[in-house]
Amino acid sequence: MLKHPVTKRIIQYLFLPAFFLFPLYAGCQVISSSANSKLKTDSVGVRIKTDSVGLKIKTDSTVFKMITDSVIVKKEDTSLRIKNFTPYFTLDVDSTLDYHFEINKDPQQYYWYLKHSPVGLKINNYNGVLHFKAAKSYFLSGKLKFDNEYKVELGLQNLNNPEEKVDTVFTILFYNTDIVPSRIKPTVSSDLIIDEGDTLNFKLQCAEGSFPIQSITYFSNYPIRSYTPIAHCGDDFSWVAPYDFIKKDDPNKQKLLVLKFIGSDKFFNYDTATVKITVNKVINYPQQLMQFNKITSNVQTYIVQLKSTFRILDQKIRRTKNTRVTFDLTSASTALSGTIFSSLPGQGSKTAGQILPSVGVALVPVKEAVAPSKNDVQNSASLVRSDIKRLEYLLTDDMLTGEKDPDIISKSQRLKDGLTQVQLQLIDVPVVEDSTDSKELDEYFNNPKVNKKYRLK
Repeated sequence: MLKHPVTKRIIQYLFLPAFFLFPLYAGCQVISSSANSKLKTDSVGVRIKTDSVGLKIKTDSTVFKMITDSVIVKKEDTSLRIKNFTPYFTLDVDSTLDYHFEINKDPQQYYWYLKHSPVGLKINNYNGVLHFKAAKSYFLSGKLKFDNEYKVELGLQNLNNPEEKVDTVFTILFYNTDIVPSRIKPTVSSDLIIDEGDTLNFKLQCAEGSFPIQSITYFSNYPIRSYTPIAHCGDDFSWVAPYDFIKKDDPNKQKLLVLKFIGSDKFFNYDTATVKITVNKVINYPQQLMQFNKITSNVQTYIVQLKSTFRILDQKIRRTKNTRVTFDLTSASTALSGTIFSSLPGQGSKTAGQILPSVGVALVPVKEAVAPSKNDVQNSASLVRSDIKRLEYLLTDDMLTGEKDPDIISKSQRLKDGLTQVQLQLIDVPVVEDSTDSKELDEYFNNPKVNKKYRLK
């Protein structure tokens, strides 16, 4: 037979690790017990007994004694601190905040204060109760703003010891459960009427709601481009309507341009503002004025060329006429001389009188051969002169009344058609270019002697 049962021996060996670790555990614990306190275990027989000097662990056959410290000192909390400090507060509109800050010392000896606090936030200077009533009037008046973090400095001061104090910071944020949408407000009405060549310029303002608009873009039913970038509130939209915006074959002579400005906030809530612009077809005065001046210059240049041509034709007609007159006078003189000589008494004179009339007759074919009658030149000169008068009348009749003459297109077209008709009419007449001054040509063209020859009889 064994001296001790097997079960009791196994239990003793199981408790050996605990005997070595228990002093470390006991040194970290505050043990308060009386000298007669006992801890009983199960039927195995393990007993733990403490007294004023140590700890005893007793089994049925073995007693273990561990000596612990007789006195355990608890460290006193002497630093000033706020036990329930909260660094962040969120508050809804029309709600009330009451929060009591607690300290680890007598609150009657300390004074509470705030720095840089928002409107309406207060603290009881003697008990540390933070109070705030979030009235909606604060936000409507602009004194407080939603979603804005207000940094508030909180201080605690000992009334008797100025060196004992606490300074910290907490954040308070106000939010609104009523979502007010932000709107895009262009500085023009939704319906506009402009003409081609006009400049459209307006500003995109925003009525800020709960969440301000962060980005703006725009779309149009026709491809256009703003001269200034559009991305944020306050940007200017600038566009010049081109003169070719409306095509010539458009029967209505106007076009409707629709602009849609779309703004979005940080939560991708969208707002759209629509501006409808009616563009009317108008005259491109700069271009039409340039064309009119060009056509006028061409007509004036052609008139100078025609006057030079007319002078050459007129001089040719004058030389031919003088030559023919000379032949006619010579022939008449010869015939008269023959008659005179025939009446003289001498035989030689009578013979000369018979010959001289034949000489006068012989000069007629010579005249036609030397200076033939040029009716075509006469007709050409008359035609050129009449065309010059016609073009000068067109220039005078189609003169512009100003830079923005409403009939500038029709006047330009009449000048162009008149010039084309004259050129076609004189297509067989060689037009010459003379370096003579136009003033001299005008004097010759308006000479009374020249006018007399071409005056209607």
